[in-house]
Formats: sequence, structure tokens, C-alpha cells
Amino acid sequence: MTHARRVISFINIAHVVDHMFMLIFPTAVIGMTASFDMSYGELLTLSLGGFIAFGAGSLPAGWLGDVWSRRNMMAVFFFGIGTAAILTGFASGPTGIAAGLTLIGLFAAIYHPVGTAMLTAHADRLGHEIGVNGVFGNLGVAFAALITGGITQYLGWRAAFIIPGVLVMAVGVAFLLLVPDRPAPAPRAKASAGPIPRRVMVRAFAILAVVTIAGGLVFNATTIVMPQLFTERLVNLVSTPLGVGALTCLVFVLGATSQLIVGRLIDRYSLRAVFIPLAALQAPCLLLAATTGGWVLLPLAVVMMFAIFGQVTINDGMVAHYTADRWRARAYAIRYLVSFGASACAVPLVAFMHDHGTGFAGLFPVLAAFGGAVFAGALVFPGRPRRQPALAAAE
Repeated sequence: MTHARRVISFINIAHVVDHMFMLIFPTAVIGMTASFDMSYGELLTLSLGGFIAFGAGSLPAGWLGDVWSRRNMMAVFFFGIGTAAILTGFASGPTGIAAGLTLIGLFAAIYHPVGTAMLTAHADRLGHEIGVNGVFGNLGVAFAALITGGITQYLGWRAAFIIPGVLVMAVGVAFLLLVPDRPAPAPRAKASAGPIPRRVMVRAFAILAVVTIAGGLVFNATTIVMPQLFTERLVNLVSTPLGVGALTCLVFVLGATSQLIVGRLIDRYSLRAVFIPLAALQAPCLLLAATTGGWVLLPLAVVMMFAIFGQVTINDGMVAHYTADRWRARAYAIRYLVSFGASACAVPLVAFMHDHGTGFAGLFPVLAAFGGAVFAGALVFPGRPRRQPALAAAE
């Protein structure tokens, strides 16, 4: 295995870890309500600090990755997030859990600006590698529900944090041993299409900001609520944390295929040509999810997550196509600061709507409005002819 291939393999594993650890709690919380005599909404708010740290930590992580070492920052990621998960598992009360979840979010913030920059620097087929990496990330989302549901049911919620924490630290040891700290490969020559006009770049990044905010909130809200949504809407079909986790995992795995498909498409077509039809799916699916129940909810959830997960690949592709490698980690840091900052708002929104509002029937129309904003952004995104991704990375 070449050095580049080894780097990409560990970055993909890290993406699984990142999303899995951020979503252990929303599934474990199903088995925690009795232990702490707190409602679903009250417990869910304990994760707010973690989601805020997930966004706020992106800027310093991206800066350190660019000026210090991306490889060493990824080592900090593996060991830090593993330690934080173990501490959360040993927490004795709500305050300790909130502190542990905040630490998980802080170390999880390292991955996206630093890991994505490492990935794009070592990729030959940029769209393909971003798509494959996106699938790994959403497998983490899916495994969080399945693994956490199973461990919580048979070993308790504490083990759902401790066991993955120990395992990811072992991965960190392997990463240090197998991935030396080397400079990124030199970028290829600039594409013959020439530099991107300033007005096109300004327009692209303005639209990216809008869809990042709207899409980030929708992504986080839907991945957080899915286990509880199935618990309430599929009560005649599943009645255990493992069963709920298995169905959630299935939906997320099927939805994650969109990132592989979208990654391949943006290697062949313009971002706008792929962006518009994908964005068009979000709002209608979110509206239908407001009142749908029973088995019909499952295929609807798959299509909904297909559109939402695929949007992440589009957003990452925008940054990769319009930034230079020398400051790409910082560009991704800003993109994920905006995204995860907005997504943190999903936690109080979901908690309030569930416990004090109109429940999921009122939540999903609100999310559909944000999905509509994503579609509007797709319609006005610049239709500049696509350059070869590997060449675009040199600019």
C-alpha cells in the first residue's frame, strides 16, 4: 500500500469514528431516561456543548493543521476523542455527561478541517475520494445507532461510550506507527481553463455559506431525531434500543450511498448539474416525514437521508474546487465552523419542539423550510464548466 493510500484509509476510518462518536448519545439517551429521571428533551440538551465545540473547534484545528502538522493533529484526534468518550462513560451525573460530551465535540472538531484537507491533498480522483470518504462518515452515523443500541441494551449506556473509546485509541496507535509525518504531495500543474474569476468565486462561496447553514441544521436534526422518531412512529414494529438502532442503521447506510454516487458524478459533470436535482428532494421529503408513520416511513426516510447526505459531498466539493491546498484546512475549518455552528441550533430546536411544541409533526415543516433554502441556493449556483478536480486542487 502506498503512503497516499494508507493516509486515505486512515482518514476514512477517522470519518467513521468522528460521526459515530458524535451520535452515540442520541441513541444511548433512549436507555438513560429511567436512570436520570429526565425527559428525552432534557437529556438531549446535555449534548449542546458538544455540538457547539464541534463547530467552534474547527478554526483552531484547521489553523494548527496548516501551520503545525496535519498528521499530528489527526493523532490528537484519535487519542483525544477516545479519552473523552471513556470519561463520559464514567460520568456520575448530568453535569459530568455534559462535560464529557463537550470534550468529545472538541476533539471531533479536528477531523473535518484537517482530515478532509489531508484527503484532498492525497487524492488522484477528487470527487471519487470525497464520495467514498462521505460514505465512511455516514457509516459512522449508521453504526452509532446500531452499535450503541446493541451495547446499551445488553451492557448499559456507559459501555456504549467506554468500549468504542478504548478501540479508537488502539486505532490511534496504529496511525502513529503506519503514517509518518510527511509533506503533502506537490499539486499538479494548473488547469488550462485558467483561474476562476473573482465574481464567480464570491458567488460560489456566498451560496456555500447559505446552504452550509441550512444544510447543517437539517443534517444534524434528522440524524439526531431518527432513533426517537422510529421509537415513536414504529412502536408496533420495534420496541428495543437494538431494534431501533438496526432500522436507523439501515436507513443511514442506504442513504449514504448517495455520497459515493454524487462523488463520481462531480468528477464527470459540473457541481451545479448534480446539485439541483439532489437539493430538489429535500423539502418534499421533510414535509412528508411530518405526518408519515408505519412501514411507509422507512423508504421515505431513505430518500430523505439520500438527499441530505449527498449534499455534504456537494459542499465539500465546492471548497475543494475553489481553494488552494496551502490553506485548504483553514477553508474547511471555516466551512465546518459555519455548518456545525448552525447544526448546534438543531439540539435546542429538537428538544423544544419535542417536549413543549408540536413534536415531530411540527419540527419537520421547519426543517423543510431550510431544505427549500438549499434548493434555492442550488438554482443560483454558478454553472462554470467543470475542470479536472486534481488540477483544480492546484489553484
